[in-house]
Amino acid sequence: MSSVRHLIYSRLLFHYSKSPIVNTSVCWNGRQKRLFSTTNRRRTVMPAWVIDKYGGSDVLRFTKNASFPVITYPNEVIVKVNAAGLNPIDVSMRGGYGAASLSVKRDPLSLNQAGREFPLILGRDVSGVIMECGLDVKYFKERDEVWAAIPPWKQGSLAEFVVLSGNEISRKPKSLSHKEAAAIPYVAATAWSALVNTGGLSKDNCAKKRILILGGSGGVGTFAIQMLKAWGAHVTVTCSQNAEQLVRDLGADHVVDYTTGPVEKPLSALEKFDLILDNVGGETERWALSLLKPWAGGKYVTLVTPFLQNTDLLGVADGMMQTAATMATKALKHLVKGVHYRWGFFAPSGPALDEISEMVDAGQIRAVVEETFSFATVPQAFEKMEKGHARGKTVVQISKEDDYL
Repeated sequence: MSSVRHLIYSRLLFHYSKSPIVNTSVCWNGRQKRLFSTTNRRRTVMPAWVIDKYGGSDVLRFTKNASFPVITYPNEVIVKVNAAGLNPIDVSMRGGYGAASLSVKRDPLSLNQAGREFPLILGRDVSGVIMECGLDVKYFKERDEVWAAIPPWKQGSLAEFVVLSGNEISRKPKSLSHKEAAAIPYVAATAWSALVNTGGLSKDNCAKKRILILGGSGGVGTFAIQMLKAWGAHVTVTCSQNAEQLVRDLGADHVVDYTTGPVEKPLSALEKFDLILDNVGGETERWALSLLKPWAGGKYVTLVTPFLQNTDLLGVADGMMQTAATMATKALKHLVKGVHYRWGFFAPSGPALDEISEMVDAGQIRAVVEETFSFATVPQAFEKMEKGHARGKTVVQISKEDDYL
């Protein structure tokens, strides 16, 4: 699955209103306090791109009156957004994908009325600066530069500020700017969850393993290539011809062009694989598992699952039952053939980003920013991503001169 990512970059400093009415806030982090001043208005609202209902590109709305995020739990922090990332899941969420499950996650006891998630702020990646820490936050302090992958059930990063758990953030790689850093967290957390948590790979056991990435030129694929190569794996990738040079530059050992015809035949001629990461889904499951080494712990991990689609169509309870039945059936079907069938899911993880940050600063993983938009043209960035015209490193810059702020 080709993943396209659009980044929104902010160069804003504190440009609070010139109103003489100011309030002073005290932020404690266990060791020191920090004072900052702002107007009453600035402390209650902020600029953001929001949606008020699910739909197409026309539902995107800019507002200067989005609710300012507040710390609810003592392990949370407020982050000033310097760069925000937009992923394909944001386009899907804009249309209502996963709404049933995400609503339950946001409100497990169904205490709120339907539609209380609106206005909803999209954006899954963030790189910025901590402005305030909850009382239990010890590992971070105000003014720390951090990055994070924001869970889909939380308000996103297409805004001036966002609130996150201290367990979800990590210190930004020193070698990257904010806009470069915002190209990585969500796809990195997704790839890490699939390959490490589900696939069982690590830097200690990955050397010389043969890995196949189906759909390797998207966001998750390009990150996975770099991480696996840094750990010593042999990586084979399927992609289109125009992306071949990109994946080779990232370290892919062997590339198969899927535009020249079915890829089953050239892949079948290769030595069997220890793990397959599937970003494509669909018919690939019909033949891909035969490429694994049988009875040798081979794993097939797919990121294309019916979970959210089932819960949207059938409701949360019936959808989860249908999903469990499907997963169990497929797992047993392939287990008797000597291979393991698994589903991979995004999982936010600050500790994982800590390790990824070290890899970035060591030069093992790089980020590429391909294009720049202005903050005022966020809808155009959505449109370009939706049409697949960009491969995923598009930047929207925000400046103090922007009329939208």
